[in-house]
Amino acid sequence: MGIQKDRIKFNVGGRVFETTSTTLANAGRNSFFGVLFDENWDLNSQFNTNSSEDLFIDRNPDCFSILLDLLRTGDLNIPPNVVTERLLYREASFYGLLDHVRSAKWGPFDGNRLRLGRSLTGQAPGDGTAIRAGPDGGCCVAHGSIVHVYNWMLEEHPPMNLDYQRVNDMGWVDSESVVISACERLGSRDGGMGLFNASSGELRYKFQVSHDNQVKSYTAGALSFSGDFKIFSSCKGRSNEYGIGVWDQVTGKQIDFFYESPGWSLGDADKLQWLHGSNCLLVATLFPRKDNCYISLLDFREKNMVWSWSDIGAPLTVDEKRVRDAIAMEDSNSVCVVNEYEDLGFIDLRISGGSVRWSSRSRLMKGNMPDEPCYPKLALHDGQLFSSMNDSISVFCGPDWVLTSRLRRSYGGSICDFSIGGDRLFALHSEENIFDIWETPPPPVI
Repeated sequence: MGIQKDRIKFNVGGRVFETTSTTLANAGRNSFFGVLFDENWDLNSQFNTNSSEDLFIDRNPDCFSILLDLLRTGDLNIPPNVVTERLLYREASFYGLLDHVRSAKWGPFDGNRLRLGRSLTGQAPGDGTAIRAGPDGGCCVAHGSIVHVYNWMLEEHPPMNLDYQRVNDMGWVDSESVVISACERLGSRDGGMGLFNASSGELRYKFQVSHDNQVKSYTAGALSFSGDFKIFSSCKGRSNEYGIGVWDQVTGKQIDFFYESPGWSLGDADKLQWLHGSNCLLVATLFPRKDNCYISLLDFREKNMVWSWSDIGAPLTVDEKRVRDAIAMEDSNSVCVVNEYEDLGFIDLRISGGSVRWSSRSRLMKGNMPDEPCYPKLALHDGQLFSSMNDSISVFCGPDWVLTSRLRRSYGGSICDFSIGGDRLFALHSEENIFDIWETPPPPVI
């Protein structure tokens, strides 16, 4: 778009604002202001201020002034005692500027620049068990049989109550839909998985498992999602339904099932991870759920286990045996594992059944474990590796995974789970139902 000399006037709630088409074009094609431009990003003639007519918008003028300044400068300044953030976000949603507001409040995710933005205390009694970041900066938190959902403004939506069925895992299909996996309730045919509306908590549909053309009751465990709209879940049934189920997330219909091989553990999996490069699914069943650890890659196209590792029969020390989490790293053809002392280990994906190469440089924990430890969790995001340990999260970078920073706060106890999404990191503490929101500060406006 060339230099624009056109100006345009708005009458917003009785106040007149004058700006340029260049400023309005910063809002983007899909915003409220996109209709003002033709396909060449020139201001449509009917909106030119050569006429004495103002474009009237029956909205809040104070919020419009703040949002117009955001388009001019890229900086978000909310004057105190003028408007509330909730009101501003509502108006930003009307104009299609929520992404601009979010970008001005926190910047692109960088684990080495994260700052604690806020901590929240949940409403449910007892300890939280899992937290999952949403794609738009919100999150959901599981407490027993209840899932609490928060939008990106950290306002809580109506909770999802699974009627005393313990929640095992959760995952966001999109910003409006959450999949929940749960245990089968004793004496009933409940359990399995359901797709819920994130805003209302309403159950949209359940995901069923069929075996020999009969619908079976089952417990759903770890979840994962692929880019072609498939949902994967570990499954435990009452007869032969042990393995990994696959469903179409649009229709909710079961489309495949990978049955558990004798001597291997799939139905009890702690973690699933879809690998986009190889189109395979990593399945990890870890200590203490099982006495031994099983990690494998499944190719659903050939119904084949293409790679596997287990510590059965391996001459391992006590520390090395207790693998607590695992994550595949496709760029380096390896699987990263972590033990309860936050030692990182690496297994070569090109060699099935190979040994773990432990990295002693990552040992951050010395001395005895706390009385009620929360075992480490791993996450990988944009080339940075994250590992939680007690009350902190460590960040590793570079080809040798050097420790570059640590995230820690002094309140809330050990971190039992964390999740990255929507350019935020959410950390759930084991005490008093507290979770932290870590954000990268926005770049300075010059």
